[in-house]
Amino acid sequence: MIRHAHLPGSPPAFNRKLLVALAAACVTPLALGGLALPAFADHTASPRTVALVGSLQSEIGCPGDWQPECPASRLLPVEGSATLFKATFDVPAGTYGMKVALNNSWDENYGAGGVAGGGDMVLNAPGGPVTFTYDHASHTLTDNVPDALGAEAGAHWLTADTIAWQAPAAAGTTYRLFSAPDGGLAVADGEVTGGSSLPLEPVAQGLEAGLAAKYPHLAGYASLRLSEADALRAKELLKGQLLVAAIGSDGTVTAATGVQVPGVLDSLHPGAAEQELGLTWKGKRPELSLWAPTARSVTVHTYGSGSGGEPVASKAMEAAGDGVWSVTGDKDWNGAYYLYEVEVFVPETGKVERNLVTDPYSVGLSANSERSLFVDLGDKSLAPAGWAKLQKPALSKPEDLSLYELHVRDFSITDDSVPAEHRGTYKAFTDTGSNGMNRLRELADAGMNAVHLLPVNDIGTIEERRSEQREPLCDLAALPADSEEQQACVAETAARDGFNWGYDPLHYTTPEGSYSTDPDGATRITEFREMVAALNTAGARVIQDVVYNHTSSAGQSGSNNLDRIVPGYYHRLNPATGSLETSTCCANTATENAMMGKLMVDSLVTLARTYKLDGFRFDLMGHHSKQNMLDVRAALDELTVPRDGVDGKNITLYGEGWNFGEVANNARFVQATQANMAGTGIGTFNDRLRDAVRGGGPFDPDPRVQGFASGLFTDPNESPANGTPEQQKAALLLAQDLMKVGLTGNLKDYSFVDRTGATVKGSDVPYNGAPAGYTSDPQEAITYVEAHDNETLFDALALKLPQDTAMADRTRMQTLALSTTAFGQGISFWHAGGESLRSKSLDRNSYDSGDWFNVLDHTDATNGFGRGLPPKADNEDKYSYMRPLLADPAQKPASAEIAEARSRAAELLQIRKGTPLFHLGEAALVQQKVSFPGGPEQTPGVVVMRIDDSVGPDVDPDLRGLVVVFNASDEATSQTVAEAAGQAYALHPVQAGGVDSVVKTASHDAASGTFTVPARTVAVFQAR
Repeated sequence: MIRHAHLPGSPPAFNRKLLVALAAACVTPLALGGLALPAFADHTASPRTVALVGSLQSEIGCPGDWQPECPASRLLPVEGSATLFKATFDVPAGTYGMKVALNNSWDENYGAGGVAGGGDMVLNAPGGPVTFTYDHASHTLTDNVPDALGAEAGAHWLTADTIAWQAPAAAGTTYRLFSAPDGGLAVADGEVTGGSSLPLEPVAQGLEAGLAAKYPHLAGYASLRLSEADALRAKELLKGQLLVAAIGSDGTVTAATGVQVPGVLDSLHPGAAEQELGLTWKGKRPELSLWAPTARSVTVHTYGSGSGGEPVASKAMEAAGDGVWSVTGDKDWNGAYYLYEVEVFVPETGKVERNLVTDPYSVGLSANSERSLFVDLGDKSLAPAGWAKLQKPALSKPEDLSLYELHVRDFSITDDSVPAEHRGTYKAFTDTGSNGMNRLRELADAGMNAVHLLPVNDIGTIEERRSEQREPLCDLAALPADSEEQQACVAETAARDGFNWGYDPLHYTTPEGSYSTDPDGATRITEFREMVAALNTAGARVIQDVVYNHTSSAGQSGSNNLDRIVPGYYHRLNPATGSLETSTCCANTATENAMMGKLMVDSLVTLARTYKLDGFRFDLMGHHSKQNMLDVRAALDELTVPRDGVDGKNITLYGEGWNFGEVANNARFVQATQANMAGTGIGTFNDRLRDAVRGGGPFDPDPRVQGFASGLFTDPNESPANGTPEQQKAALLLAQDLMKVGLTGNLKDYSFVDRTGATVKGSDVPYNGAPAGYTSDPQEAITYVEAHDNETLFDALALKLPQDTAMADRTRMQTLALSTTAFGQGISFWHAGGESLRSKSLDRNSYDSGDWFNVLDHTDATNGFGRGLPPKADNEDKYSYMRPLLADPAQKPASAEIAEARSRAAELLQIRKGTPLFHLGEAALVQQKVSFPGGPEQTPGVVVMRIDDSVGPDVDPDLRGLVVVFNASDEATSQTVAEAAGQAYALHPVQAGGVDSVVKTASHDAASGTFTVPARTVAVFQAR
């Protein structure tokens, strides 16, 4: 979960927000997997402290906002009550978001309606004292400020003549739609005053079938209908305040609610989705188009600089149909900056506002996103040399991909071989002789053929000007390895440093300015292109991590502009209250609404064309609809090299298909979740293999739960969480079945003999109550054992292996774990540094832990372990497990050990790259050629995979087949494969001539078909 605070002194209309750490960052993505989010008990213990948290904290005495530990915003126990807490604060006039947090942390917090981890409550403070009361019995927070009428929006205007509402249905009740163009509706003495009204006729049979199917979460609502004549007034009415009321037989109001309007806006403006929005060029004259269907007027202001000063010109925009406002600018606007002034009624404040906003379709910005930039992306001066003829690394099919997940700042910020002004920027990738680029080329030469960049779109929480960024003042390197001082020092500047993962988008289609040597103007555009060209030249395709499922903030007081242009449209709202849904961490977007879906598609097409990107990874893709993703696929498929500079059909798409939140189980639409994406060719992350190999899951109270590659049963640690030896063996054998399914690309229909001797399909193998196999094609599985989320692989092994495990054995288990992705049929995915034992000093959520905990060293001098206890917000509950490990010098690898692990990892890539049998590319071929000998007689801790190229089409003319033995046990193993008897299998030449002396002792007895493999080793044998 991420929350924000205003940057001191910034204009509230468009200021950049700063990140303030919370317990669960906006990047819970890969952590979720198939697991449910933790739920609080209905009644928890009486809290030690209760804090009012939100965007008002800095106004009432706290150093910043969204700080659960701040004593200045605490509510105090009410004498004589066991559950009530109360306090009065002097709150300046304004609109604020707020929640309550208990016990100085985000571990237990409550939002709208008393929901654990729920959406923000909105306070419209008139200015002056406000009394807040928290009731721990119901977890609800109340205040003594009268709510603006209609602040709760439980009615849904779906088409011009249809409103859905969970309406009171007492006999004699009638219904009316009240409106007031400038606000001012009120309920007094049982009547609505301050506006006019129209009758609503209840429809006995409820919502008509088409609407019920389109809005399944509203299917049980009552249907209220406007007359045909009144429905014709819809566009006019939507520009003011709206209220639906139930009126009893005595003429008094019995219930009233505000109105949610996305459905009717889409219904009234169907042509808007076909219009070109944002900035376009007609010759040398710019044209701007903005969708603002509820606006009264829109004006564009142009500026000579990116910050400060008055507009040099202002021009009224004209309503051009379907809610789109347009204007043609002057030739001299090129290179200038602009803002829209949108005059619009805002239900949140109950009045008409004049909002100064940037363009949601911005393709260029000034520093800190203060103003949009007039820039022609087709201007040849913005393209690096050779851009028009840039050659892409070849890719014959998606399954050939080996992905490398990398953070732009991590890559070079500590690399002394990069010029100081380039460190942490796009430019660092153009320093071809740097340590980092040498390493990337080594990886690319070995077979790592794509770099997946963590978000590089405009980020809402990083100060873009280097001169204003702050760094920790402590001598961090001098502090003890198990000290709390490092994290305390890093936390002091975390909100003002230059580091963040970036899962808090502000503008989707402009590159992040803090990664540019100059955040003003068009420099970031050119430098981003230079980075792409440099990576392509080095042999790596470029994939951008994109975040369309949420924004960094919302509402009239937020830094994101969408709500300030079309209030109540772009974000997903609770159907009963209209409160913001925040299950992703932040302000969930409603990409099921036509124009938010269009923004997503248009943005991706622009990014692909402008930056010649080779793929996109979608954060929390399960919060999008399947149709969203199919629309993206179709739009990209239209791009061609002659016309657009990129082959859209060769752009790879994948994302996190987790199923949770208000959209879970297809509640609002068919989601883009793991199972639903089967057959689309769009990939999802495979948490099944991840958990089987690592052990446990992301939310284990005891992080020592073991798995296949961390010693389960074969090398047990002392944790009772692993169960009895019998339970461990059963869990290990199930993990091995999960691995086998994962090695096929998680194919749901792949048939094999499982641990019990039964012939099963991938979908029959259980994973936390869900099917293990869920794909129809191998490319639909992104196979990984570590990512930016959760502990790194090295850190997970540090926690799970017995503490006295020798470093040589730890590094072998690292190689073994990585091999399960390299030798699988799905798309292989590695986190940057995994090949070199990267550690984050056991940090499970390093999204705002700064450069210190996120260090990525290209010289093998350090792997990052032992840099102090990681930040408390996400790790303090595990400090008792971490301290003894961090204090143990034997847990930190030497440079030589890092180098050897890196070389072994490179050999895995070489084998994958040079062996077509590891990426067959078709489910039918996988079923035909891949098998797993062993069945109920398999050895715990050992998985044997056979790939037979003597059947079916000849995929690799040089080989008859492969046998791969994954031996995770602490003893050598001998495995007999009947089909290998009488054939000569030899250790793969890469391993036979490689750096690992241990694997070289692996052997095959041709007479018996027996393969002997040392402990903690993966061995690849081939038959010619």
